[in-house]
Amino acid sequence: MEWIIRKSGGGGGLGKKEDYMENTNRQQAINDHIQKDKFANYLGAKVEIIAPGHSRVSLRVNENMTNFHGTTHGGIIFSISDMAFAAAGNSQGNVAVALNVSICFLMPSYPGDLLVAEAKEEHSGNRTSLYNIKVYNKDTGKLVAKSQDQAYKKNEWFVPK
Repeated sequence: MEWIIRKSGGGGGLGKKEDYMENTNRQQAINDHIQKDKFANYLGAKVEIIAPGHSRVSLRVNENMTNFHGTTHGGIIFSISDMAFAAAGNSQGNVAVALNVSICFLMPSYPGDLLVAEAKEEHSGNRTSLYNIKVYNKDTGKLVAKSQDQAYKKNEWFVPK
């Protein structure tokens, strides 16, 4: 038996296969749009997960991403956090832009480290949403930075409903 989630209508349940395919194609179009982030691609960041209200981005730090102390530049850590925030905030096809970002840098990272930023939606209202982002060193499991970010959801869609 094939279970299909209904895209609209009451109470969930089984729906048409066409509805499932339409949702799958729409999510793919959203994913494709987010993957076109030129800055993320320039840095070599990889968007690994894009799901409604959730994303994960990874980046291997290289020598060109360090500050004068030899540690990962704070701008790089902020950037990977912001990329995860942007992917999660725009993960449903509507245009969302940052209203506020607050980041705490907790420990240094170094060239060769694989940083991972994971964003999770904590609240979604009509026009604003709130995300918690953790940036950690995948090799050690240690938390490098934590951010709380607020987005404004415009009445604009890059992938129509």
